Amino acid sequence: MLFVLFALWIIALGLVMVDPRSSTMRWMSAVAFTGGFGALAAVLSEICIPYIQQTVPNPSISMLLYRFMGICSLISYYGLPYSFAMLSLKYNTSWQKPAIRMWLPIGLLIPPIACLLFTPGYTEEMPIAFPIVASWVVPYIFIGAVLIVIKTERLPAMRRTHLFTCLSLLPPILCVGVLNYVMPSFGYYRMWVYHVWILTFVVPFFVFTFFKYGFLGMRLLIERRKLDSTLRAITSGTAILNHAIKNDVGKMRLFLEKMKQYAEETNQAELIQDIDVVMGSSTHIRDMISRVHEQTQELPLRVSPVHLVELMDEVLLPLTPYVTKVKVSQNISDNLTLQLDRIQIAETLTNVLMNAAEAMPKGGDLIIKAYPAKKNIVLEIRDTGIGMEKAVLKQVLEPFYTTKSGSHSNFGLGLAYCYSVMKKHGGTLELSSEPGKGTSVFLTFPGNRLLT
Repeated sequence: MLFVLFALWIIALGLVMVDPRSSTMRWMSAVAFTGGFGALAAVLSEICIPYIQQTVPNPSISMLLYRFMGICSLISYYGLPYSFAMLSLKYNTSWQKPAIRMWLPIGLLIPPIACLLFTPGYTEEMPIAFPIVASWVVPYIFIGAVLIVIKTERLPAMRRTHLFTCLSLLPPILCVGVLNYVMPSFGYYRMWVYHVWILTFVVPFFVFTFFKYGFLGMRLLIERRKLDSTLRAITSGTAILNHAIKNDVGKMRLFLEKMKQYAEETNQAELIQDIDVVMGSSTHIRDMISRVHEQTQELPLRVSPVHLVELMDEVLLPLTPYVTKVKVSQNISDNLTLQLDRIQIAETLTNVLMNAAEAMPKGGDLIIKAYPAKKNIVLEIRDTGIGMEKAVLKQVLEPFYTTKSGSHSNFGLGLAYCYSVMKKHGGTLELSSEPGKGTSVFLTFPGNRLLT
């Protein structure tokens, strides 16, 4: 059981370290942590206490360890189902009203507290009154599993995360319910020894899905933090680079002007032509680094009430020549008003809409719609263009990555800039795409920006 103990507590520590502010992460960590107490009780029972009894024949030490083992066992038996029930409530909140959200967690504490107070005390042979405890643990686990499974995700990036969350979490929890509570209720005790075999398969799967696809949104969180760090590095780097190049280009142009003046005075036509070429190149370098800096610099937000329909119409109007072959349809509520930086969001929408138009050179459909999702407002922009492969989709938000290799004016910073703008608004930018079927861009704004 040492393997189970270390595996569960390492997972618990990792979960809470990834995002300690997330209540879902904290309760998931609590599930693993309380499960680890059960493994610790088994280690004490099978290894530590027998060893102490053989090497240090002191009844008081053995009794102290025995009591500690009993506490660990009760924490696992009562804490794990309650933690899982709370996890399911935090994971799927769509059905909960404020009163339910406030009082249900307190109500769920009544059965475990009542069992602690009114059922027979702990013994190693019969740690809990299994039939009584199972009467509330089984509904906690079953209903909690159903709540987790039926949670709906509208954003595509979260659908896959939800699938692997279910696959990683529910099988071991259901096995715990059967082996730790149901079977002992029918006289089959110590079935928890089989948890070692279950976790032998679950832990590698958990680690694989964590790094490959994500778990409870962790991979998305890590990728976003990595992208945030990259954007900050580029912002500071381009500012320094822009300043240095402008200074050096200025010096070059000063001396080139002197050389050109001398060439004109001495009537050296070929030298004048060569100097003009060099001056043109210096101007090109200066313009390029300035354009890169403009797309990466940290611009402060200047928020104001923005009617989303009006803003979308303003953005679409100058893009009319680019969407002549495209059928544009909008479904945005007329009274949808958000607190936004009008200029930066307009630039973000322009980038996204231009990408959509360029993906449909022979025409297609451009669908723009806004809808509520949990506590957020999602603006979806979907095209029926050429779409993207999965390998490309994973990289499109990375700064300087571009699929438009033939364009010398494109630096691959458009979507990175859009991501940065949405991040500053407290929102997210996500993409879903399939080759030949088009691309959807989801701009998610926090609900606190909605003006009612």
